[in-house]
Amino acid sequence: MMKKRTKMPIILSLLIALLLALGACSNSGDQNKENKVEKQHGEMDMNHSGSGDVPKGLKAAENPTYEVGSQAIIESGHMESMKGAKATILGAYDTTAYAISYTPTTGGEKVENHKWIIHEEIKDAGEKAYEPGAEVTVNASHMKGMNGAVAEIESAEKTTVYMVDFTPTTGGEKVKNHKWVTESELSASE
Repeated sequence: MMKKRTKMPIILSLLIALLLALGACSNSGDQNKENKVEKQHGEMDMNHSGSGDVPKGLKAAENPTYEVGSQAIIESGHMESMKGAKATILGAYDTTAYAISYTPTTGGEKVENHKWIIHEEIKDAGEKAYEPGAEVTVNASHMKGMNGAVAEIESAEKTTVYMVDFTPTTGGEKVKNHKWVTESELSASE
């Protein structure tokens, strides 16, 4: 009888610890969708730095607003540390940029409204841009589990996209060859 009483507090303690851990992991219902997207991206294995390689068939922009070698301010918030960061433009390309939602091939929660993949990063993409709602296979590795994932197009924007280097506003290592920032997400550097 003594052994049963000794085990009960231990089991109860473990159950309480588990419930506390699960409660700490849950999202607040008050967060807006944009904050959830940023949190998902921050928690997942995003390849902040990448190679300078660009997809086959991607054409350099002839007269980009931000020329290669110039600097601009990132006005977007794909990741918490990007907004307000000074970026060096490494490449400018005319294409269609897509926001996508997909379930990683490695499992885990669905990634909602990931910005951006480009037309040339879609497997077997033809000439014509995809419309919102289209289902495509991703041929890019911006995040762990992205390459080969089936994704739904959330939005499409014909624009100039930029590959950039930037130092996170939260500090840390410089991010190199970040793909992609759209023209509307940049502003002139002072």
